[in-house]
Amino acid sequence: MLGNTESKPAEQPIAEANQAVRQRFPFDDTQDLQDARRGFMGTAQENVIRAEDGSVVWDLGAYGFLRQDCPDTANPSLWRQSRLAADHGLFEVVEGLYQVRGFDLSNMTLVEGERGVLVIDPLLCAETAAAALALYRAHRGDRPVTGVLYTHSHADHFGGVRGVIGDQDVAAGLPVIAPEGFLEHAVSENVYAGAAMNRRAAYMYGAALPRGARGQIGAGLGQTLSTGSVGLIPPTLHITRTGQTETVDGIRMVFQLTPGTEAPAELNIHFPDHAALCMAENATHNLHNLLTLRGAQVRDPREWARYLTEAISLFVDATDVAFASHHWPVWGHDRVPAFLSEQRDLYAYLHDQTLRMLNEGLTGLEIAETIEMPPALERAWHTHGYYGSVSHNTKAVYQRYLGWFDGNPAHLWEHPPVGAARRYVEFMGGAEEVLRRARQSFADSDFRWVAQVVNHVLFADPDHAEARQLQADALEQLGYGSENGTWRNFYLTGALELRHGPIGTPTSTVAPDLLAALTPDQLCDALAIRVDGPRAWDADITVRFDLRSGDPLTLRLRNGVLTHVTGTGPAAADPDVEITLDEATLRAVLLGTASPHELSGRTGIQVTGDPGKLAELLGHLSTPDPGFAIVTP
Repeated sequence: MLGNTESKPAEQPIAEANQAVRQRFPFDDTQDLQDARRGFMGTAQENVIRAEDGSVVWDLGAYGFLRQDCPDTANPSLWRQSRLAADHGLFEVVEGLYQVRGFDLSNMTLVEGERGVLVIDPLLCAETAAAALALYRAHRGDRPVTGVLYTHSHADHFGGVRGVIGDQDVAAGLPVIAPEGFLEHAVSENVYAGAAMNRRAAYMYGAALPRGARGQIGAGLGQTLSTGSVGLIPPTLHITRTGQTETVDGIRMVFQLTPGTEAPAELNIHFPDHAALCMAENATHNLHNLLTLRGAQVRDPREWARYLTEAISLFVDATDVAFASHHWPVWGHDRVPAFLSEQRDLYAYLHDQTLRMLNEGLTGLEIAETIEMPPALERAWHTHGYYGSVSHNTKAVYQRYLGWFDGNPAHLWEHPPVGAARRYVEFMGGAEEVLRRARQSFADSDFRWVAQVVNHVLFADPDHAEARQLQADALEQLGYGSENGTWRNFYLTGALELRHGPIGTPTSTVAPDLLAALTPDQLCDALAIRVDGPRAWDADITVRFDLRSGDPLTLRLRNGVLTHVTGTGPAAADPDVEITLDEATLRAVLLGTASPHELSGRTGIQVTGDPGKLAELLGHLSTPDPGFAIVTP
């Protein structure tokens, strides 16, 4: 840990660069400000939203400082975006259609029906969702929830569902609507690589950073992640095709499926009786991610652009307002198609130009440094890289088509970070010489190079106090200059951990509801990912579960690989132990909430063979580290 753990002011070149942003872009354009405040009806009387244990999961007043003028420690364009995104309250989009904005990273949309209200995208956690619904009811009456709709499979659009409905509502017939494939992708994304994604999300959203001019000011798409209870109620009605129409509580909806765009399962919705178009997260007031920095599968910008073209063709003639699951709406029969067309051109341009340049022999890094956006797109505020960026999105396109290897054989078999770092530092004359030169680079304001070269010193000697301090200072300056909210949060969280130590994972989406939604196949796949391969090389264990309802399930651990088969056959023959039980008990054992040693004594469970084999198999599973190192080895 460093002696000096305080944040620093902006260096003069960063301050000057941030001032230059004011001259580059049209800050006198107030259309977004008018749109973001249009229809405001009021906000919560209490700023703080708490969990049952009293912990704060969301603070509506945390970003009040954004009303002040932008300081030198923030990019004015990002400051403007964050000020707009931090506006919180209930807003009327059109009569009968409302949004609660600023209560979480995402928006909750509420559409009034004949008897109650349809809730679209119930935020990330139950506490913020309940507060958002309470605000709506305070202004529009205590209407019952008569339906829930998830626009796509990311947790900030379904995780708060238990704050607005419960299982009893679904059992009584309340519909929960989602695009085809929703449950599979919602569960797999948050469980398979959930530990790593959530740890990196701590950097991406800056949840542990102090709110303020030298800390977290937003994430571009919204302010940050809430930290309450994440849940999931499975859909009861799936949208399977574009043009499908459904009516819930008298609310007519026409759907457009958009798989493989911003999420693997996603849809847009037209409300013909309101002349309103919900674009989910396919068209928001920023350039979105093609590969989110927390990690995900690379998204397809070609398909993304195609679906935006389709939305324009299908809906704009009957649309007066377009709104999304983040940010503020766009009103006007002329403005809506212009907005959607510019969003479409943004993703198409990144796709096509990256392909053109890679076919000319440029690598992903080179494309990111040389690509230029059309002036008309750069002038539009909603195309700015507040969340995604041109830099990392072009690299994502490159990765989608050509993978991690840039074709240079020198990069085919490089040393891993620690081994390479030690060699670099030795070649450069040792840590003290590297730092001497890096301090000069810092004085010359080459912060990007300082971060790159001092990283080698840290990976060669993570306890080097001077290297930690210099790296933290360099990352901080890079954060201050970033227009992209997630880049700023990554840089500043890196500096925070170098100065104060690991902050762990403030928000986790690996929630009990998501684990309960795993199919048996997905549950077995999730276990296979956790097998400590080298430790299990010599193990050969077969466990068969005879379920009281359903086909038998057999697990086999051999050669460090956990495979599973449903039903009977050669792969299920000759188990070391055979256990008859119900699916709930099986889930409890495999998820670790019940001990395998207890099975023999439980009523209704039959065990044949060696009962210790199940415990032995489960003993080969590793536990993910939610606080693994990022800026140090």
